[in-house]
Amino acid sequence: MSLRSLLALLTVVFSVAACSDDGVKVTPTPEMGPSRERSPGPNQSIFGANGLSFGAGAEPNKDLGEGAILGVNAYLWRASLDTVSFMPITGADPFGGTIVTDWYTAPNSPGERYKLNVYILGRELRSDGIKVSVFRQVQGKGGWADAPAPATMGTALEDTILTKARQLRITGLEQSTVQ
Repeated sequence: MSLRSLLALLTVVFSVAACSDDGVKVTPTPEMGPSRERSPGPNQSIFGANGLSFGAGAEPNKDLGEGAILGVNAYLWRASLDTVSFMPITGADPFGGTIVTDWYTAPNSPGERYKLNVYILGRELRSDGIKVSVFRQVQGKGGWADAPAPATMGTALEDTILTKARQLRITGLEQSTVQ
């Protein structure tokens, strides 16, 4: 065993050993100052009165009522998910407003595939509140190669999402006035 391998092994062993709990408990002493540990009371949450929220000053989405807290517009979020639901989704973050799909090959064109990144840019239902990036690959002799996507495809998807979001908002408003 070389000296470098031995040093690497010892480093790993000591690092793991340093993480172990040997049963040693540290009791605060007056010299250490007051303890900062607090336990929540019987009717309290460690996340505060409103529960866990991401982002400072998160307010309920006024369009959806009291309990809905999202980092982005809920109608754009729902419409985006509905629009890209035919593709496999690899990641969706409702607080950051991103949806990432995996590669999708349409049955009628097996030699090309598409991937989408959808970005919801704010909490308001606005035409500039959505951005769709389209990626395209074509299959050649050496495998999949990047190719330019049609220039209008991203804009067409954005328009579809905006139309669906407006429909969801109108439907939501109609349902809230019926109740």
